Amino acid sequence: MNKKIVIIGGGISGLSTALFLHKGGATVKVLESRKEPGGNLLTTNPSGYQIEHGPNSTMQKPGREEDALGRIMDAVGIRPVVANAQANKRFIVRDQQLAALPSSPLSFLTTKAFSTSAKLRLLWEPFIGKATKEESIAQFVERRLGREFLDYAIDPFVSGVYAGNTHSLSVQAATAKIYALEKNHGSLIRGALFGRQKNISGMPKGRLISFAKGMGELPKAISQTLPSGSILSSTNVIRIKKQKNRWLVYWEGSGGQAGIEEADQVVLATPASQTAKILEETSPEASHLLSTIHYPPILSIAIAYSRKDVTHPLDGFGFLVPRCEKIRTLGSLFSSTLFPGRAPKNEVLLTNFIGGATDLAVETTGDKELASQVAKNISNLLGINGKPNFVHVTRYRESIPQYTLGHLQKLESIEKALSNINGLHLRCNYSGGISVGDCVRNGELLAQKIQQNLI
Repeated sequence: MNKKIVIIGGGISGLSTALFLHKGGATVKVLESRKEPGGNLLTTNPSGYQIEHGPNSTMQKPGREEDALGRIMDAVGIRPVVANAQANKRFIVRDQQLAALPSSPLSFLTTKAFSTSAKLRLLWEPFIGKATKEESIAQFVERRLGREFLDYAIDPFVSGVYAGNTHSLSVQAATAKIYALEKNHGSLIRGALFGRQKNISGMPKGRLISFAKGMGELPKAISQTLPSGSILSSTNVIRIKKQKNRWLVYWEGSGGQAGIEEADQVVLATPASQTAKILEETSPEASHLLSTIHYPPILSIAIAYSRKDVTHPLDGFGFLVPRCEKIRTLGSLFSSTLFPGRAPKNEVLLTNFIGGATDLAVETTGDKELASQVAKNISNLLGINGKPNFVHVTRYRESIPQYTLGHLQKLESIEKALSNINGLHLRCNYSGGISVGDCVRNGELLAQKIQQNLI
């Protein structure tokens, strides 16, 4: 196509868009503020432990259309490591103890994770009508399933995965698939049964994956596959400007360097707050709307113990903590169970999370105090008798974008504000899903859209 695309932001959204554009024949230039591209997909190996500073895994979706992650792995020549089969077993905290979540209709009848009254409450769900207005996740779940399922199933999932608050997140925006069950089938149970029938008829299920060298292997492989010189690191974009049919991207680098990149089109693949600053001159309205998207603080705290000091078999993915249990830690992943090579022999590695939208106080609390709090919480729940062999803290002052009530309308307003500005695109996880797989698929879709416009 002999066209140049400048992509601002070298996280997985920006890198995926860049690679798919490159494969389509475009010239791409990625400007990244950090020393290395990859964003929150960062893996390090201090003292023989494999530490994930961001996402610990991702779901590879089935089906030719959805599997952009598979296509990008093929393009860069890497193969995934599939999670241990025990990852299918999940725990929640109930009455200060771990309880396994049911994995089948029979196990649901016998599980101690939910009371008899909560199970009977489900019988009423197919007879509940549809909502007539936008609801929070809490309103939606309590209306359809009851308070106990909100407290012990959905609330810990939302706080653990989204770092969010069920009372402020939009069910349509944050959990679109759950909302679609009501919209398309009039019932969560009928919709789930329909999905189960599709699986029985031969529809493959998704699989939980990482990589031998951790999640950071993916952005490194993409960076190495792009042509030499395609990525400019340690570069802060100051502003962008449209001049006739070309874009000018003004940047500053380390050591007082500065420059201007010219482009036919520009992709802003940066978090909402950074995107807002870059767009201040180009579109004040879009800039303001983007600045209102909230990212709560969160800490990922990796803690290793000698295996003999941990009573629990760690036979699962990990556990999540309902907020009603009054335990500050959000949850824990059994990292050394999930994937091989995460900890030295005869040790276990647990990746724990604290903070999020329900605990903003972590922002003003020190790392050591929070690590001590987490160690105390998980020791009580997992029967840990010894002291940690290793502790590593990763702090994010802005973690996961919150799809709060009105989020979809906000995105529509941003799109409208930018509709008359040709050659400018936004692509980051504040729209279209927060998972790695979602970011890769959305990057592919944007690349296809840009290619169609350039031909």
